Amino acid sequence: MTWYQHAAAYAAMKWPALAAHSRASVAEALATVTPALTRATRVRPPATQLRTALYQHAFNPARTATSDEATARMLTWAEQASQPLARLADPIVLRAALDALTLRLDGSRAAANTITRKRAVFHGVLGYAVEAGLLDSNQADSIRWQVPRAATTVDPTVVASPAQAEALLAAVARIRPALAAFFGCLYYGALRPEEAIALRLADCHLPSHDWGMLTLTRTAPRTAAAWTGNGTSHEQRSLKHRPDGSVRTVPIPPVLVSMLRHHHRCYGTAPDGRLFRGTRGGLLSESSYGRTWHAARARPSGSRRLPPLLPAAPTTCGMPPCPSG
Repeated sequence: MTWYQHAAAYAAMKWPALAAHSRASVAEALATVTPALTRATRVRPPATQLRTALYQHAFNPARTATSDEATARMLTWAEQASQPLARLADPIVLRAALDALTLRLDGSRAAANTITRKRAVFHGVLGYAVEAGLLDSNQADSIRWQVPRAATTVDPTVVASPAQAEALLAAVARIRPALAAFFGCLYYGALRPEEAIALRLADCHLPSHDWGMLTLTRTAPRTAAAWTGNGTSHEQRSLKHRPDGSVRTVPIPPVLVSMLRHHHRCYGTAPDGRLFRGTRGGLLSESSYGRTWHAARARPSGSRRLPPLLPAAPTTCGMPPCPSG
């Protein structure tokens, strides 16, 4: 059994239970470490192309086959040049593999969180080999190789102040009014984008003059269609880092209640009850709201603070007029 064969088997074993982002994350980690576990040969594929081929095909069980001859040759080379799995019992080989996880393709050091995530995948592959009787023990537990520590403090200079957030939301309301409440959910309700994308009117309690409540039960994360189980770029999932069927309730201030009431009055809902839609009525895409956000950030505010998005009185929403006037 070679490392390549075992890593591909591990990716196939993990695939059914993982979300699309996690599938891609596993493949990325395996594609990073696999070139470090190959024998020296006279001809070696270019590093960038090899990693791409491994990521897109070798460790994606849904796309193992490829019609591209160059990609197929690189995968054949990786399989034939792969070292035996038993070599991972050697601390020198193991340390070289761990060191490979710390580097980007350009040779610079990867972020601490990235290294930690990839090391966890690598550790899981070795643990799976122990379970299968292919290795006697997981040497990653005994080797003196320290995982880099990630910063746990927040840099206040990269966090928007209330005045800056208000100005950004006001700019969004002018550029694309239909997304003002979406970004309001992210700021005032601290929702993840994929939670806001899946938010339905039925999930919202929106009183006229008081705090409201959002009841979150699902998310709609986006990733490449190659990693989802339905062939589209979105998939409906349970709440992140929570068991299936979990519910999260989020109290929301009157300012966000007013924004959501205004949004529903102006734009209605999708057929399935979702509040936020893409330009063609489907799920709101990352590229769509990302363009709006970047445009809002690029708008100069000058020396004068932009006017508030909402007036002090919570009885009116203060948003731009509805498309219907």
